[in-house]
Amino acid sequence: MKRSLITFVYSCISIVFLFTSCASDVDFDQVNTLKLEPVFIANLAYFEVPAPDFVDNGQEQSLVFDVPAVDVFSDKFFRDNLKKASIFTEMENTINRAYEVELLFLDKDNTTVYSANLNVPAYSGTVNKVNRTDVFENVQLDLLKRTTKIAFILRMLPGQPLTETSTGKLILRSGVTAYLVVE
Repeated sequence: MKRSLITFVYSCISIVFLFTSCASDVDFDQVNTLKLEPVFIANLAYFEVPAPDFVDNGQEQSLVFDVPAVDVFSDKFFRDNLKKASIFTEMENTINRAYEVELLFLDKDNTTVYSANLNVPAYSGTVNKVNRTDVFENVQLDLLKRTTKIAFILRMLPGQPLTETSTGKLILRSGVTAYLVVE
């Protein structure tokens, strides 16, 4: 009997503590001053081109690579809240030949709205990477928002001729960092 009385008293005290709490007033107007600044990082393009791909029927050729659609800028939320973007492009060359890489940012009518170039020296036995970062803000950001695809044009510069048995490759990596402000 004594044991059930002690259990009863503890149970009553526990119930009293459960229904007693500390609270402060909640200011629901704070949501009106909420400001989020997320940053998104994504791959944009990647490709490898072996040296023999620059030769067709014994003739050297320039290659054009086209990234299909860049749909991210067609999203209204993204377009409205994008405040800054940077596009990083890196080209690695292990071919004994220099190249020029042209990036063309195209709108829905295939009109160039922005372009960028990278000059990649011929491979000489050491690490051969060239990179570039393009930052888009204000007026340039508006140009980027009109972009629907990006064309990558590779041009071989004069030098030692390539054949179907030439070694090495070009590797292109590209990514975008997008800075949003949501209020």
